[in-house]
Amino acid sequence: MSGEGEEDLAAFVALHGAALRASRVPARYWESLCRKLRGEVFDAGDYFGIMQVEEVDEEEEGDEEMEEFKKKPNPGNDTCFKVIITNENGLQASNPNSIFLIDHAWTYRVDHARQQLLHVPGLLHRMANLMGIDFHGEIPDEGSVEQVLQEMWKYNQTYQLSQGTAEEKVPVWYIMDEFGSRIQHSDQPSFATAPLFYMPQQIAYTVLWPLRDLETGDEVTRDYAYGETDRLIRKCILLPWVPTEVLDVNCFTPEPSDEHYQAILAENKEKLPIVIKPPVYDKDKVFKVFTDIQQVLNNLTHPRFIFTDNDGEADILYNFSHFKDYRKLSEERPEVMLNQFPCENLLTVKDCLASISRRAGGPDGPRWLPRTFNLQTELPQFISYFQQRDRRGEDNHWICKPWNLARSLDTHITNSLNNIIRHRESSPKVVCKYIENPVLFQREDVGMVKFDVRYVVLLRSVTPLRLYAYDVFWLRFSNRAFSLDDLDDYEKHFTVMNYAPGVTLKQVHCEEFIPLFEKQYPEYPWAVVQADIFKAFAELFQVASAKPAPLGICDYPSSRAIYAIDLMLKWDTSRDGKRIMQPQILEVNFNPDCDRACKYHPTFFNDVFSTLFLDETDSCHVTCIV
Repeated sequence: MSGEGEEDLAAFVALHGAALRASRVPARYWESLCRKLRGEVFDAGDYFGIMQVEEVDEEEEGDEEMEEFKKKPNPGNDTCFKVIITNENGLQASNPNSIFLIDHAWTYRVDHARQQLLHVPGLLHRMANLMGIDFHGEIPDEGSVEQVLQEMWKYNQTYQLSQGTAEEKVPVWYIMDEFGSRIQHSDQPSFATAPLFYMPQQIAYTVLWPLRDLETGDEVTRDYAYGETDRLIRKCILLPWVPTEVLDVNCFTPEPSDEHYQAILAENKEKLPIVIKPPVYDKDKVFKVFTDIQQVLNNLTHPRFIFTDNDGEADILYNFSHFKDYRKLSEERPEVMLNQFPCENLLTVKDCLASISRRAGGPDGPRWLPRTFNLQTELPQFISYFQQRDRRGEDNHWICKPWNLARSLDTHITNSLNNIIRHRESSPKVVCKYIENPVLFQREDVGMVKFDVRYVVLLRSVTPLRLYAYDVFWLRFSNRAFSLDDLDDYEKHFTVMNYAPGVTLKQVHCEEFIPLFEKQYPEYPWAVVQADIFKAFAELFQVASAKPAPLGICDYPSSRAIYAIDLMLKWDTSRDGKRIMQPQILEVNFNPDCDRACKYHPTFFNDVFSTLFLDETDSCHVTCIV
């Protein structure tokens, strides 16, 4: 290799080596891969061919069945195409040039898929052809678009950018070109594939390399469940291509083991505090507050709190980001208070919230939490539950959410099992039963819409449990009338409008909302509804603190915290057969955005600090829950 080539390779490895190692691309191919990427060399056609397979017993099946067979989508149970080695010398795995680039026919984020199929010229036609869907028109029609959106989960692959904004980190899905998409599954694959984002061009390709030597006519296959060794999980992952029932799996999801929580603690690099005596302060002490939160700096005006730029002299640390080393703080400065609890992620991360909530209620969990499964650890149980509901003819709409992204990012509503199974590959997710019968609110401009309610709760201590709710709550509304269709219509199914560009944000203050609500639902006074909401909050925090850390929120006397709890109301039936509004807790947020709170309630942070740090609630807008 020339000196220049060596420099090129070194630069290529510096940029892409980590990704290549993670994808287990053998180093012997890297030089050739570097050259092919730089020169945009697509030489797969010199080695491979696509073959249409018509394995049909002519005595049993007539022409009509053959036509039906040809229409069946691929990849699937009945293969229509396969890729074979056509090069007369075969292909040697030891040859450093035996690595190939596959182009991507379509790259998209899920929430843009429908619009792209409707508006990108030629895209729908190409995808319909690739998936074996009949499409003869020139103009995209909703029926064909719908079929492609259903079938694409058998063809798409995914990757995620590791840097950028939260929006830029939302998983990207792609469909390989006709050659890549025709490569069939095998449990003993002859090839491996991996996506590679080529930095100089800012383009993603799929790379393909052989796992053994192959002869002319041998089939090119890959493992669609690559890397998974557990037989049951493999069966579940392969279900989109190999339909099967897993009804024999018990869908009960017991609480995870103690080791599971220990592992979470270790992964978060959180160090638990030592036991300390609750600090005692002079009754007129003025506390020095260190904070990096602008809303606190701008709005905390209570005379018993002053700001300091030096965290070393602060009495209160009120940080925006997560604090980790409680041990050091408890050993060196036990009297310093802070705005978070050790292990509070058990509330604020969605899979943990579901796990600890199961402590309240039977096998299906408490009535105030939608049935939730962790797709990483409870996939077979979820599929069994889904298939059992399907068999009973029950509603099967679900919402897939990442464990820890906010603002509805990468959150999808679907009734397609294939869709949910495949979402597991993009980023860690939970899947929750979608509320199919929400309590709606009459908006004069659009009709009956979904709404959710945000309460701010203040956790003063864990032992004894002391929890308050701020007296003002916030409402968010959908912009279109609710119905269980158009599941990718954001403004119909979601309520978070303050981050979506060009979208109307409907604001109703809670004082206006209560009389409007009671006029629409005269049999359901808000005071009674709110009492049920507070009861759910109390139960949640009781189970969250019922076990010692790291199995529960740590009882650290110097900790205080503020959380935002988002919830909806759904129609349910009480045990005595009455129609009730059942609160559904959706998520708990750490350090919520308090912009609206400060704007409309200037004493908000004075009330919060008085309640949490002074134990003075008499003149504050808070209600004691526990």
